[in-house]
Amino acid sequence: MSSFSRESLQEAAGPVSRETFDRLVAFEAMFQKWNRSINLVAQSTSGDVWQRHIVDSAQLAGIEPHATHWADIGSGGGFPGLVMAFLLGDRPGASIDLVESNRKKASFLQTVVGQFGLPARVVARRIEDSHVLVSKPEIVTARALAPLSVLLDLSAPWLTSGARALFHKGRDYRAEVQESVNRWTFDLVEHPSVTDASGVILELSNVRPV
Repeated sequence: MSSFSRESLQEAAGPVSRETFDRLVAFEAMFQKWNRSINLVAQSTSGDVWQRHIVDSAQLAGIEPHATHWADIGSGGGFPGLVMAFLLGDRPGASIDLVESNRKKASFLQTVVGQFGLPARVVARRIEDSHVLVSKPEIVTARALAPLSVLLDLSAPWLTSGARALFHKGRDYRAEVQESVNRWTFDLVEHPSVTDASGVILELSNVRPV
């Protein structure tokens, strides 16, 4: 059962308004309702959506507290993209594009964006077809989507134009990094995950093909 804690949220994300916290609690309930019918995340991880998915996603705001133009690829059930949309509501002029090709999941994303009036746009396209629609994001995010080498291929048009990546990764991330350096050069910062002792957020910048 989820335990809603504004303190855990702020430890991950930095300052969060009471209104944004309350909206995220309401979102969690909405997410659970949808997840029972269209499996937005694995049922094995749905028991603690707050810590395992919402707080885990929110730590990106703590890593990058200033950027205002974000893009989330393979948004799925909204982690981290929808969570960042809620948090970006506290940043004047900020917005995020949510790229998701699955119709049911894109419908869920659009419903949440509309109901809460989030500063987000759902791009219901394959990632490969979305580059011309999502112009010059500062930050590109992805979580539980693909190996790092594939993520770099998918997001290359943005990253090679100056965007930075914040990618959630698990315990095997070092092997993924090693595989990627055969084709890409980049500056890398490893941020330890605040929710998973074996996980990291990989921050990549200055991405270039070898």
